[in-house]
Amino acid sequence: MHFVLEQYAAFSKCLFVLSIRILLLVPAGFLVRSQGDYQSNNKVMDNITVRQGEAVFLRCEQGNAVTRTAWLNRSSILYAGEDKWSVDPRVSLVTLNQEEFTIKIDNVDMTDEGQYVCAVQTSSRPRTTSVHILVQVPPKIINLSGDIVVNEGSNVTLMCQASGKPEPSISWKFLSTSVDLVSDDEFLEIPSISRQRAGTYECTAVNNIDTDLQTLDIIVNYAPAVTEGRDVGVAPGQYGVLECEADAVPEADFEWYKNDRRIFTGLDDLNIINTGSLSQLTFFNVSEGDYGNYTCVAINKIGNSNTTFFLYGPNAVQDGNGISVGLHFHSWVLFIVFIPFLLRI
Repeated sequence: MHFVLEQYAAFSKCLFVLSIRILLLVPAGFLVRSQGDYQSNNKVMDNITVRQGEAVFLRCEQGNAVTRTAWLNRSSILYAGEDKWSVDPRVSLVTLNQEEFTIKIDNVDMTDEGQYVCAVQTSSRPRTTSVHILVQVPPKIINLSGDIVVNEGSNVTLMCQASGKPEPSISWKFLSTSVDLVSDDEFLEIPSISRQRAGTYECTAVNNIDTDLQTLDIIVNYAPAVTEGRDVGVAPGQYGVLECEADAVPEADFEWYKNDRRIFTGLDDLNIINTGSLSQLTFFNVSEGDYGNYTCVAINKIGNSNTTFFLYGPNAVQDGNGISVGLHFHSWVLFIVFIPFLLRI
């Protein structure tokens, strides 16, 4: 056994020298054809391209005159005849006979890329066959900006980085409008972002192997904008509601006032119900004292906005602008208008 190991050691040294010569002559990834007299004993096969995770078979022609044969990866012996020298469990012997010497590498990874040499010792002289394995890797997004919360008008930069071989290309899509966004690289710039640009963004990494995509959300905060208040007429003793609606992110809090006095739920048979963007001021039993001007204020951390309402009774009329006023108030306006004419008489 000791003698056999010594023979293999000497043989591996010879194979190492041969493999170094091949590696120096054949740059990685370069497709090499016949080269002069060296062709007679040394053969270079076409590159083998394999996807990451797949299996690759390395086949070497033999012959009746072969006495020793081995597969090498760079300077390491994978198999010497039937004897496995590699400790990698993914490497296995498939066929060894007078026609061929084939080994298999399962679950190929980027570390398996490179030059492989089949060295054969014949009764006359040694010969080698070399092949270069190229590993293709599907794209994988490895670094993506997280969900973002910003105030309207801020400048936003989104980042999407991906690995893969060939190198993947990056593209962005704003899913809320299904419009592709122009970006020459892995960064997407959104200057002075508006509320219309809030939503879900999709980053896609593509190469000729596969596609990977991930999404992120942008929330844009902005101050409340309330809908103009609508005056309401309600007869005494009836049920009445004033509705105030505000568009805001984050959702607005609401406050109600009559003149300068703030209104709270449960006081004077009044109730305030807030549901999302809508606030309702409810009168369960309208009285004469309830008629008048009301103000709704919508507030969030960005700002505030307000609108006014007029609650009026059955004895009110509306002017040309749709503003509700009581008859007694209308009479006073007419009296004030005619005062100058009365003073001239």
